[in-house]
Amino acid sequence: MSNTSAKRPSLILSLVPVIFLMGLLIFNIILFKDDATGGPNQLALLAAGALATIIGIFVQKVAYSDIENQIVKSISVAIQATLILLVVGSLIGTWILSGVVPAMIYYGLQLIHPAVILPVCALVCAIVALATGSSWSTTGTVGVALIGIGQAMGIPLGMVAGAIVSGAYFGDKMSPLSDTTNLAPAMAGTDLFTHIRYMVYTTVPAFVLALILFTILGLFQNHDGAAIGSIPEVLTQIKSVFNIGPHLFLVPASIIVMVILRVPALPAMILGTVFGGVCALMFQQELIAKMIGTDFSLISGYKVLMGAAYNGFSFESGNKLIDGLFNRGGMSGMFGTVTLILMAMIFGGAMEGTGMLQRIAESILGMVKGVGSLIGATLASSIFLNMTASDQYLAILIPGRMFKRAYDQYGLHPKNLSRALEDAGTVTSPLIPWNSCGAYEAGVMGVATLEYAPYAFFNYLSPIISAFLAGFDIGIERSSVKTAPSESDAEGVELA
Repeated sequence: MSNTSAKRPSLILSLVPVIFLMGLLIFNIILFKDDATGGPNQLALLAAGALATIIGIFVQKVAYSDIENQIVKSISVAIQATLILLVVGSLIGTWILSGVVPAMIYYGLQLIHPAVILPVCALVCAIVALATGSSWSTTGTVGVALIGIGQAMGIPLGMVAGAIVSGAYFGDKMSPLSDTTNLAPAMAGTDLFTHIRYMVYTTVPAFVLALILFTILGLFQNHDGAAIGSIPEVLTQIKSVFNIGPHLFLVPASIIVMVILRVPALPAMILGTVFGGVCALMFQQELIAKMIGTDFSLISGYKVLMGAAYNGFSFESGNKLIDGLFNRGGMSGMFGTVTLILMAMIFGGAMEGTGMLQRIAESILGMVKGVGSLIGATLASSIFLNMTASDQYLAILIPGRMFKRAYDQYGLHPKNLSRALEDAGTVTSPLIPWNSCGAYEAGVMGVATLEYAPYAFFNYLSPIISAFLAGFDIGIERSSVKTAPSESDAEGVELA
């Protein structure tokens, strides 16, 4: 709050918009179920943001211009994410039309047994995300194909998506190429590889336990025998609709290479969309001719390509399973997710612009009484900010600024702070439907956040193991002995 005449909000007042939002969201989920993200939750976030703004103006005497500026700043943080989301929608549409996604599903159905698909999904996504440093690129490309494989096998999509998210966020968290993996040590004051090595103690056990749970879940899952028995028919149908071949894997390989070479995500995804379009015009001419109803030409190909990129792939093959697998994607299909992210940013910006977000965070810091509670408070703050600020980066940035002095005063090495920021801030973001990460994952995979969240085992286990180690003071490294912070230290923390 830059307005010097503004009153500092009380904790109770700061919690009013949060409680109001939680109540509306719960009511929407009960009433609308999976359709809650199709408009009701967006309006709930907007209403909660409006309530925070009204309280800020009339109770705290904050200038509306200050709140509006913070809302604009908050939205600007999410602009890149929304652009990537829109481009990924187009990428999915062109990759299906080009045969890239069908090829992944075609070969995957032959290589992966239904009993082990869940741990395989987690491992494959972990490897790709570790190599690329991007959970979003992983789920938006390989993850889409794995969803199709799981669907063809009759595996509940919530389980498949949970395994995909678990693997993608493990790889993202441990990759030196990841933006959040670089951000956390920068905020804490330690170096990148010290941070990554220290995360091994919480992250690897969490992922191993998740793999065990996925294996057990897969082995004891009652697979849909009819769906499994129809796999040969699905393979035949895919071959009859698309021109399938290993050469199509050059397109996703190009994305992986670009990300490894540190090409920013947005241009990499745009180029991936273009490559998919070129492949469609080169290798799927027969399919395009069927879709347009005339002989293939560059003009007809261009029309079909633009339709797939914007509205998604749409083709009636006569097989319901095939149509269900591939009739998806497109930029327009991401509009609901984009509005959810924007409304979440409005709420988070209003909370931050009125000082309510900072007041709640400071109250959490004020409850710290020792090393265990300090790390626990860091984890809780990151999770809380993922729920209220709705942005993964803010869930790392704000606690990083807020707790840094306290870690020094308790004589803790900065890597304890950086690890805690990632153990909660990075991995819990896709579990929240209105968080930019949760909205993105649901949008690209076509599986509601609340449907896959119960099965994203790694994303729960990571903060739980971190809290366990902190509570029992296991492997908590000290730097030097210093005086514990007083309550006045907590009150004097500058967050903005």
